[in-house]
Amino acid sequence: MKLEVLNIEGKKTGKEVDLPDNIFGIEPNEHAVYLAVKQYNANQRQGTHAAKERGQIAGSTRKIKRQKGTGTARAGSIKNPLFRGGGRVFGPRPDRDYSLKLNKKVSRLARKSALSSKMSAGQIIVVEDFAAWDEPKTSKYQDFLNGLDLKSGNSLLVTGDYDKVLYLSSRNIQKTDIARAQDLNTYQVLKANTLILSVSAIDKIKETFA
Repeated sequence: MKLEVLNIEGKKTGKEVDLPDNIFGIEPNEHAVYLAVKQYNANQRQGTHAAKERGQIAGSTRKIKRQKGTGTARAGSIKNPLFRGGGRVFGPRPDRDYSLKLNKKVSRLARKSALSSKMSAGQIIVVEDFAAWDEPKTSKYQDFLNGLDLKSGNSLLVTGDYDKVLYLSSRNIQKTDIARAQDLNTYQVLKANTLILSVSAIDKIKETFA
């Protein structure tokens, strides 16, 4: 399948780029996409949350009342989890690892499925490779988005290589992001309402799935 190539101003260049069917034209596998998104969200969790148990609470260890004759249950410490201010029973530990493992074939299938879904929905735009301006300018990147008629909705620009000026120009604009083709993941593709692919990014994607 082929798409027209636009310039930085959003105008047609008269060129077309061929998108391989084995990447952008497969039948999406929803379960693989689910597993990839689940892995991404799980890997974002730091696992540093913690709660103090009764051995970590600061307080007196004096027996708060006599053992018998009070008519109530026996209690040996103010740090008892049953009391207000006491420790927590089986509280979370700060060394918990939430990360999930996903097979490479499943991960690749998920990314292909996400790209194919965007392609079938008509949410992919191809732009020619362009050199960023001399210094970071948020207004220039906003003009670039306006030229593509992307004034609203999430957009993701996928480039072949990292461009620091381009990244700094876009980071103050809400609902837009930039990623290298090598670092593209399923969650980023699904989150974006419009996927902007540079010509060099398409070549990198072909190499990745070759």
